[in-house]
Amino acid sequence: MNLEWLRSLVPNASISVVAFLFFLTLKRVVLRRSSRQPFLNVLVKNTHVIYLLIASIYLGFLEYDSSPELKRLCDKLFILTSLFQAAVWGKHFIEFSSQRYFGRIHDGSETTASNLFRFLAKLCLYIVIFLLILHNFGVNIATLVTGLGVGGIAIALAVQNILGDLFASMTIVLDKPFVVGDFITVDDFNGTIEHIGMKTTRIRSLGGEQLIFSNTDLLKSRIRNYKRMNERRVVFKVGVLYETPKEKLQRIPSLIRTAIERQAKTRFERSHLVSFGDSALNFETVYWVTQSDYTLFCDLHQAIGLEIFEQFNLEGIGFAYPTQTVYLTQS
Repeated sequence: MNLEWLRSLVPNASISVVAFLFFLTLKRVVLRRSSRQPFLNVLVKNTHVIYLLIASIYLGFLEYDSSPELKRLCDKLFILTSLFQAAVWGKHFIEFSSQRYFGRIHDGSETTASNLFRFLAKLCLYIVIFLLILHNFGVNIATLVTGLGVGGIAIALAVQNILGDLFASMTIVLDKPFVVGDFITVDDFNGTIEHIGMKTTRIRSLGGEQLIFSNTDLLKSRIRNYKRMNERRVVFKVGVLYETPKEKLQRIPSLIRTAIERQAKTRFERSHLVSFGDSALNFETVYWVTQSDYTLFCDLHQAIGLEIFEQFNLEGIGFAYPTQTVYLTQS
């Protein structure tokens, strides 16, 4: 009787062997010819040999006359391995899509955006696969989903701060008020964006220390993004002595304008006598540096200051400084 049983297995086993060899050959052929189709190459490359073996065995013994219990067990095993293989395909599809899409972005936000996309997409994929596995084992998914919904509300209330930071991270990724590499000022803090995470954003300050802000608090703050500055507006004041003659006072704006226009990458706007101070006549000047580089601004402003100092000395115009005059009367 055992011999008859073995003989009955031969046709089914032969089908399984042929199917397995066919799948392996097909995989190699597709890999060899799919170099111009990277997505197909990724899926075929990550098709596991064990899954092909189980699928071949299932295909060969699909019509085999066996007990209903064994038949159901084989069906569940095949469905289970198919779901695991689908999870692998889905994972690599998400990785491929993220790299393909976000790899085109070169503004410093691609790392954060791709990480967030992969996290959310994989989370949804694994939840769906998990529910399908439970359904395959006879668990009532409708009741489970209802329970998860009620439990999800309770969990959401408990971790609302974390969820707030997560949605704030999504807002930063989509709206892009700043990206990695931008120099920003937040309240009294300033530095360069190093990392935008799902809960926090890390900034490297000018002093060298790392500043960490929660994403929610960061979006509630007033942010100045200096990286997106095209030009730099400069306002400064010069105080001269009250004893300065009117003729020389009238020449001061033109002297300052000449000092500014002698420097490259500057644009003069105005210079006026704006106030009578306690110990000086104050002239306010506005000019533009046509580039945003801070070091360039410092170099130009220093050169302009030295030129003004030299011109004032040549004209005999004195710079004012705080003084106090005391009048004494004899009683």
